[in-house]
Amino acid sequence: MKDLGKRVSSGFIGILLLVFIVNRGGLYLSLSIFLVSIIGLREFYNSMKYINLKPYELIGYLCSILLFFSNYIPIIQLDFIITAIILILLILLLLNKEIDLPSIGVTLIGILYIPFLLFHIQYLENTKYIWLIFIIAFGTDTFAYLAGNMFGRKKLCPKISPNKTVEGSIGGIIGSVIVVVIYSFIVAINPIWKVIILTVCTSIVSQLGDLVASRIKRVTGIKDFGNLIPGHGGIIDRFDSIIFTAPVIYYFVRYLF
Repeated sequence: MKDLGKRVSSGFIGILLLVFIVNRGGLYLSLSIFLVSIIGLREFYNSMKYINLKPYELIGYLCSILLFFSNYIPIIQLDFIITAIILILLILLLLNKEIDLPSIGVTLIGILYIPFLLFHIQYLENTKYIWLIFIIAFGTDTFAYLAGNMFGRKKLCPKISPNKTVEGSIGGIIGSVIVVVIYSFIVAINPIWKVIILTVCTSIVSQLGDLVASRIKRVTGIKDFGNLIPGHGGIIDRFDSIIFTAPVIYYFVRYLF
């Protein structure tokens, strides 16, 4: 009950903070994404050390800094950032005999997994679609938890996340659809059939994001990525679904709405 109280309290504070940041937008939003990226990247790189990989953390942090400044300096484009980072890593491989391919690979994966995917939130700033990222991620998580506790029988991925069930997964999808449809009527997102397709697809991807994080924890042998958020763990533990939902919603909205 103590852990549940911490989880609820920190979750409530987090939602209030999220509403404030997203509504203010601008520097508040970009700086928040940057901070979450830096902390999440640090958690990811630290977890890799448990399996004897040595990511080049400064390169990852440099990429996060460049992504932040790309909002304010037009010359810093995403393709430039990715190209520069890849070239730097490969040149380091050439010049330093102590640098190996696995370390370069995990450095690049960390960059693409956390700051790059999270950066898609910024693309939806000042649109009514930005809230879908959080509504679907949190809605899926909440309804999956409730449905799993009430109806859960068949394990979804017992070797990766033993508490997740097929019934919970389906409940998460259905619950997120209901919440998103209500939101869509309020803010006038149409057509509803596209909204439903978007929500179902994104809810599935949201759960995959959760499972990916769980798989990484299994591989590295850690319980949580950190302890920054009471009752939730680290940044990745809380944002694992959002990391996946942000780009899916952005590209869905960009090409299909």
